[in-house]
Amino acid sequence: MAEPTAVRLLAEFAAGLRDGGVPEHVDTDVRGRILDVLGNCLAGRAEERSASDPGNAVLATVLGWGGAPQATVIGSGARLPSPNAALVNGTYAHALDFDDTHLPSVLHPSASVVPAALAVAEELGSTDTGLVAAVTAGIEICDRLGMASYEPELRNSRFFENGQHATSICGTLGAAAAAALLHGLDAEGIASAIGIAASMGSGVLEANRTGGTVKRVHCGWAAHSGVTAAALAAAGVTGPPTVLEGRFGFFQAWLGGRYDSAALLDGLGTRWETVRTVYKPYPSNHFTHPAIDCALALRARGLDPADVAEIELGLAAPVLRTVAEPREEKIRPRSAYHGKFSGPFTVATALLGGGGLGLHLDDFAEGSHEDPARLALAARVRCFADDRASELFPASFAAVLRVTTVQGAVLEHRVDSSRGGPGHPLSPADLRTKFLLNAARALPEERARALAEAVTGSGSASALLALTTGE
Repeated sequence: MAEPTAVRLLAEFAAGLRDGGVPEHVDTDVRGRILDVLGNCLAGRAEERSASDPGNAVLATVLGWGGAPQATVIGSGARLPSPNAALVNGTYAHALDFDDTHLPSVLHPSASVVPAALAVAEELGSTDTGLVAAVTAGIEICDRLGMASYEPELRNSRFFENGQHATSICGTLGAAAAAALLHGLDAEGIASAIGIAASMGSGVLEANRTGGTVKRVHCGWAAHSGVTAAALAAAGVTGPPTVLEGRFGFFQAWLGGRYDSAALLDGLGTRWETVRTVYKPYPSNHFTHPAIDCALALRARGLDPADVAEIELGLAAPVLRTVAEPREEKIRPRSAYHGKFSGPFTVATALLGGGGLGLHLDDFAEGSHEDPARLALAARVRCFADDRASELFPASFAAVLRVTTVQGAVLEHRVDSSRGGPGHPLSPADLRTKFLLNAARALPEERARALAEAVTGSGSASALLALTTGE
């Protein structure tokens, strides 16, 4: 008998979670991820002000498509075909750059997988345990696909080296696995859903560097594609059995055939990448977080922004192209959202502002990128490759910040693992605070608290989504 292919092993693992249950500690972890995504979606929708903002633009587009009212748009009460609801909700989930991050693959699994699973679970009337099993399978598969692309000698993912957005590429396959579980497909059917989804994932990262809003749609499109792939598999469409490792398969197409099979398959069901996925305390690109930590620490020590003469920001060498280059784009971002991908701008923001868990959404309000005080501070920041931060990357995100004052004093602070990262994880209380702050932008306090209780308790997808409308 031939050895099972990689996609078959992943599919059997997923089916086992649905049929045999999710370990208790993983169940608890995954409910926290569902809560985080719901809060990010509520805030993402509330923060959009114009018709051209990505979530609003996506919603207007899919409303024009019409179709059966199968699943809810979070925060609006609108009901759409489940692939379209997943598209909108996935866009809102990623719109604020507040979604969780798996390390060292540096991808954001929940923003694609959770919206896909919620849409299908609502459409099909799934139980909360079915929803949790689906989300668990989807995130674990997504994370493992990301880990298979990680190259230790590069200290980076091969996807990122090629300018590809691993979040949306791997997220499509994870979303398909989650949706296939909810459709009740067996291992063969789940494998086909993943195999179909492999022809649908996409995403390039140039918007991180030079602007553009399309990146905010990436997780929505991954969720949409995953839901569609599972529906096609349920209808009888099949995927190739060697879709991952084959001569013209996923790893060959994206990574030139270079991948880590052990990272993908070893320890399925015993070694959990899901629980190693970390939360963001600040609504900005994760590479900026250690810099924000340093700036907040110096501010707490009494640094007055008016006394700053120059700032040196040391980061891991691979992240400079994302948050430090091109310099002219980073010291004068094109939008508040673009500023979230700037080391200089986020340092300036942390020195001048601060809310929530240290920085929050109001610190990146529309128009903040034109604030003369922030721009003046950002222009004083010089970024460089720090050896220690480079050594630790990407297992953790580290930074050093040195500030020279107008009086000639030098203040320095270093972090080896940013807040929320492996060395300083957010507590359950922190996560709940983040959710309530986000949800408060769209819901009355009592409803937000009821939603939090429903997620951590036994709320079905339909019950959870009904609580997001604020009605």
